[in-house]
Amino acid sequence: MTQPPDDFNPTPGEAVTLEPGLRRILAPNPSPMTYRGTNTYLVGSRGLAVIDPGPQDAAHLKAILAAVKPGQDITHIVVSHAHLDHSPLASSLSERTGAPVLAYGRAHAGRSKVMTQLAADGLAGGGEGVDEQFTPDRTVSDGDTIVGDGWALQVIHTPGHIGNHIALGWNDVCFTADHVMGWASSLVSPPDGDLTDFMASCARLAERSWRVFYPGHGAPVGEPSDRLGWLVSHRKGREASILQALDSGPLNARDLARQIYTDIPTALLPAAERNVFAHLVDLTGQFRVAPQDALSSDACFELAN
Repeated sequence: MTQPPDDFNPTPGEAVTLEPGLRRILAPNPSPMTYRGTNTYLVGSRGLAVIDPGPQDAAHLKAILAAVKPGQDITHIVVSHAHLDHSPLASSLSERTGAPVLAYGRAHAGRSKVMTQLAADGLAGGGEGVDEQFTPDRTVSDGDTIVGDGWALQVIHTPGHIGNHIALGWNDVCFTADHVMGWASSLVSPPDGDLTDFMASCARLAERSWRVFYPGHGAPVGEPSDRLGWLVSHRKGREASILQALDSGPLNARDLARQIYTDIPTALLPAAERNVFAHLVDLTGQFRVAPQDALSSDACFELAN
């Protein structure tokens, strides 16, 4: 995790213009997982797209509606993924505006085969919490273009943080939601998060030359390529630390997290353990480590022969 910048502290509920045709409203839901809160984006000049309405919060709903100026209306509501800090307000906003809710799918859409099996075996989610009730009006697929009044959003399926996660390309910028943020590395928490998918999604985003990333939390990322490179390097560093620790003998995810994450508050160790387990699943898929018994979050892992 990187150190959050002290200068990002916008006022919740205030619509801030980031560039022509784009405004941001910060939701009032700060936490260790959400930083200052969820960023809700308004794209367009007349017919507006709302990206990530945020948590179920009456004040935030009021702020979004208040940001609609005379001659404007909300025509699309796009949800990047079904976590409780991004998607629940979509239904209320849709009821008030008549705009359809678009997303990749319900909460478990896009979940990888290995994570589907872990969930079937009883592994429960962690982190921000999954919005199990989320149901979009329309589903979108990778490569689709959502067309509105003077704007277009390209759908880029970016599983990793969660299987139904999408990023949205808008001209030369990208709304990266929780996949790429500047204040912290993305949480990858099985069975919803999959590190193999996460790394592949980083590679996909790196294929294009972006001017700026607008994340789901925190300030805009002004050097997208550098940030993607850091994220990949960061994950490779964690991978190397895990392999080095296992060189001394088998360990489970909990013990590995306590050895490796020595610079975080105790309250964040469960999230760190989830991250370590995500690495262990990925390394198992690469045949570099192996669980001593069945693949599970409690299993001890050893270096593969």
